[in-house]
Amino acid sequence: MITTGQIIRCKAAVAWEAGKPLVMEEVEVAPPQKHEVRIKILFTSLCHTDVYFWEAKGQTPLFPRIFGHEAGGIVESVGEGVTDLQPGDHVLPIFTGECGDCPHCHSEESNMCDLLRINTERGGMIHDGESRFSINGKPIHHFLGTSTFSEYTVVHSGQVAKINPDAPLDKVCIVSCGLSTGLGATLNVAKPKKGQSVAIFGLGAVGLAAAEGARIAGASRIIGVDLNSQRFDQAKEFGVTEFVNPRDHDKPVQQVIAEMTNGGVDRSVECTGSVQAMIQAFECVHDGWGVAVLVGVPSKDDAFKTHPMNFLNERTLKGTFFGNYKPKTDIPGVIEKYMNKELELEKFITHTLPFSEINKAFDYMLKGESIRCIITLGA
Repeated sequence: MITTGQIIRCKAAVAWEAGKPLVMEEVEVAPPQKHEVRIKILFTSLCHTDVYFWEAKGQTPLFPRIFGHEAGGIVESVGEGVTDLQPGDHVLPIFTGECGDCPHCHSEESNMCDLLRINTERGGMIHDGESRFSINGKPIHHFLGTSTFSEYTVVHSGQVAKINPDAPLDKVCIVSCGLSTGLGATLNVAKPKKGQSVAIFGLGAVGLAAAEGARIAGASRIIGVDLNSQRFDQAKEFGVTEFVNPRDHDKPVQQVIAEMTNGGVDRSVECTGSVQAMIQAFECVHDGWGVAVLVGVPSKDDAFKTHPMNFLNERTLKGTFFGNYKPKTDIPGVIEKYMNKELELEKFITHTLPFSEINKAFDYMLKGESIRCIITLGA
């Protein structure tokens, strides 16, 4: 391609300061360096993580920055040492990676790569610490190594999943973060057997993906737990069969669920980040075989407290990161589940917008109106 090795000028939505609307700017995107690829982004989606770091309420602000980490695109060029990707490949950039060399990548049980594990504070590339984005010579920080709110981006090759070129990028782009996190928490970690009961705490995008996993697994009862009763009708589309709003009861929700299920659910998945919900999710599973899985990220000072007898009575508590999926190895298989009509993606997509209107996607999410909003960049 004629752009190989050249600086590309393109549009990007730049966050200049915390909580202020993104500004459409012309940015310069440098060529990929060693173990990097440059991707033409066609579709991206807004995730709550983007909003959280854009608001910068709970961490060290890093601006100006290009956010975005759920996306689909086509490889434009590759840097030195990249052998598994080539121009024209259809790919999903992913916020965490798989170097293939570290103990975690060699383990069948872990996806927490030592080199490419999520890092929210890094504003440059691993190779040299420098940014590949600039405006008039001023560097613009990366986000999660992906920065997909740009028509072109540069990503470490270990954070790029090559997928079936027949898969529609405007649908499968949502697989690169929240959907896989929830889906994998159920299918890969909780592992409900056909006919078992599953409780899902939190019915946002990740919780609905966890419910979708329970539906695919053949769960007989999927109990949704949420403080917002308005989410319940929508959740039925994702296989949820029953609903509990803790505010409607004068007893602990774990007791409510135990009474509903003759002693507790077989599996639970917590997708809120509330330590109280985490405790409830653990204590509502059945003794002897119940498994609870934590997905939500708690506040840094939170402490999980439960009586040790809950463990001695043979309940299991697990945690998960990105649904235990290895990005390069496993995500192509999730795409095939969609292509084989096992996994339904369309119902997660509630809005679509042109790139020029990306700030509306933030409004939809802040108002709780969207599950996923697809933003079209270069189609």
